[in-house]
Amino acid sequence: MTAKVQVVIGVPMTAEYVERIRGFDPRVTVDFDPSFFPAERTLGDHHGGVTASLPEGEADRFYDYLAKGEVVYGIPQLRPSGLRRLVEADPDLRWVHAVQAGAGPFLSGAKLTDDQLERVTVTTSAGVHAEPLAEFAIFGMLAGSQDLARLKRLQAAREWPGRLLTDQLSKATVVIVGAGEIGKAVAVRAKAMGMTTIGVKRRVESVDGFDEIVSSEDLKDVVGRADHLVVTAPGTPSTNKMVNAEVLAACKPGVVVVNVGRGTVIDEAALIAALESGQVSSAALDVFEKEPLPTDSPLWGMHNVIVSPHSATLDDGEEGRVVDLFLENLRNYLDGAALRNIIDPAQGY
Repeated sequence: MTAKVQVVIGVPMTAEYVERIRGFDPRVTVDFDPSFFPAERTLGDHHGGVTASLPEGEADRFYDYLAKGEVVYGIPQLRPSGLRRLVEADPDLRWVHAVQAGAGPFLSGAKLTDDQLERVTVTTSAGVHAEPLAEFAIFGMLAGSQDLARLKRLQAAREWPGRLLTDQLSKATVVIVGAGEIGKAVAVRAKAMGMTTIGVKRRVESVDGFDEIVSSEDLKDVVGRADHLVVTAPGTPSTNKMVNAEVLAACKPGVVVVNVGRGTVIDEAALIAALESGQVSSAALDVFEKEPLPTDSPLWGMHNVIVSPHSATLDDGEEGRVVDLFLENLRNYLDGAALRNIIDPAQGY
């Protein structure tokens, strides 16, 4: 590739990373207009700069700015409608990179035509969040095996009981729903702690870190072996409420549930009922069916539930890891090689 490739930054970005992209390759030019992106309200706040409430004139100016790009970094306004408007406004657009790992719903919701899907490739940042999410999953399993809820109750009551029986992860089996990058990171850590690891995925194939892989269709049959059930799967029509009342009922009584995938993968009402009955002994949840979690959700008041506000991926290295992945893919793009993490419109991820 000899022609200059125009990259337009469509989400807030720290100045040092803008300069990294600018200096990455002489074949690349970069456009970043910080006036569209007020300071982030919190670390990792990609919503604060550009919202759906932009006045029409300002929105027109924003999309005129984006429409200069052959490559756009970020889903405009973090909305499917923003992606659709970008694709319609920019006939030279060839590639959009999403800063999110689970960006499939943006592409599905954009309802692009076949011609537009043929012209524009959308990639995700899948994999860059695997390590922090895997750590949260281990934290959730440890909280369950050590009965953190009981310890907190006893501490609040200033009560010193007799010796307490706990479980060990080294003797436990974890079923991980989703054996992608996050699932693999969980499995590797679980194996290091002596756990038996079973992965559930659409295609049955060997995956590092797993003792066994089974088909998604066999989820209900395999969960009876699980002391811990960890969800890492993306939110798609095929995974919607995949972990439902039947699946939870098929688990061992007292199973520990962790969700670091998408909230839609678990039937939340069924999970609440299972927590109330004791079929699920504890849950650590970073994602929910509706976010922010409504204030009237029973999950808030459950002593055996850890509620995390969809922030388990967040640390001060996140933006750098996303940029690293983008630059790796940009090298592939410039050299005519295959891109990583392309969303399959048919699968939704």
